[in-house]
Amino acid sequence: MENSPAEEAIKFATFGRRKVAPRVCIADGKRHIRKFLGEALEELGFITCECTQVGELSAVLDGQAPDLVIVGLSTGGIEAAGMLEALAARSFDGKVLLLGPRNSLMLAAVQELGEHRGIAMLPTLATPFDSRSLGNSVAPLLPTEAPPSPVIEAAEALNGGWVELWYQAKFDAHTLALCGAEALIRVRHPTWGVIAPAYFLTDKDDPFLSALSEFVIGRAVEDWRNFIQHRAIEISINLPMTFFQDPKSVATLRRQMPDHPAFEGLIIEIDAADVISNLDLAKAAARQLRFSNIGISIDDLGSEWPSLVGLQDFPFVEIKVDRQFIAGCADDRLKQVVCRQILDLARGFGARTVAEGVKTRADFFTVRDMGFDLVQCFLFAKPMTAQKFALTTLRRSVAMP
Repeated sequence: MENSPAEEAIKFATFGRRKVAPRVCIADGKRHIRKFLGEALEELGFITCECTQVGELSAVLDGQAPDLVIVGLSTGGIEAAGMLEALAARSFDGKVLLLGPRNSLMLAAVQELGEHRGIAMLPTLATPFDSRSLGNSVAPLLPTEAPPSPVIEAAEALNGGWVELWYQAKFDAHTLALCGAEALIRVRHPTWGVIAPAYFLTDKDDPFLSALSEFVIGRAVEDWRNFIQHRAIEISINLPMTFFQDPKSVATLRRQMPDHPAFEGLIIEIDAADVISNLDLAKAAARQLRFSNIGISIDDLGSEWPSLVGLQDFPFVEIKVDRQFIAGCADDRLKQVVCRQILDLARGFGARTVAEGVKTRADFFTVRDMGFDLVQCFLFAKPMTAQKFALTTLRRSVAMP
């Protein structure tokens, strides 16, 4: 399940007459520092680029026109000072943020140089730092205006090669062991940066949703083959109900499944309202696909759960409870009642349950004690690029925050 538009909204700042996402150039000699900064700033809504030395800076200024330049002192004060001199020579009218050791004389000297050269210097950011302190440091440039809607059409995103799959982990509610991940669509727009699908998937009848579905399936299988180098994992994807109306699409889906002993299966999440309004089609697809190690999950099930009561045939493998009944459930007995009813329904059918949208420790303990099987939420893991997911989540265990 994708996060709600309010939680996922990428906001934009206005620079001059252009309504765009802010751009940042990360200038540091150490690759791991540039990588960490790039990922953290993209999550904040920046479009990022990088350089390692003074000689590369002019090309970046010409091609990217950054609104912010972050200069690290990892390779010494002379290189950092050279960066500032180059920015001053180009009459750079953006802002500069320096990174360096706390109470460093060198950091203070470079900061003073920038101010003397007339550059708009943000307060220095002392190392080591985390994502929160970085966000506080760049707060003056964080977007403030809501994006237009729709931002972009699915066809344009696909043709531009801007579509990516990000992954959000699913964890066992009792052991916090990694159990799987949901693939979520993101668009890396050249002007607006990384945006969520709420701003480009506007019509369920869009003819390009078929092409988008094919992209999601192919990329998820490709990513799984990369993930297997670290560990086997079950992947979930989202597909529209209309996908299953085409027998050729379903046959192609089945053929694409990896023929590998470690393949634990693919989960296809379909919105609960679509399942209930097309129940015969959904059940037929679920029965057919399970022979290819593909299961169907009912996504965002909430107040419509009574529509599933009394079914004689329930071929669905998973029920995900709508976040509106999970967030704040620790202090809301009515939400707990709905959750318990859905849990009883799922147990009766032998389906596993997922609590999505857990926001607090109290909510987590509540859904765990009620008997949910899995949790998927920002409390334990945010959506991230496939590369970052492979290098971090697949390599470590999660701890209670």
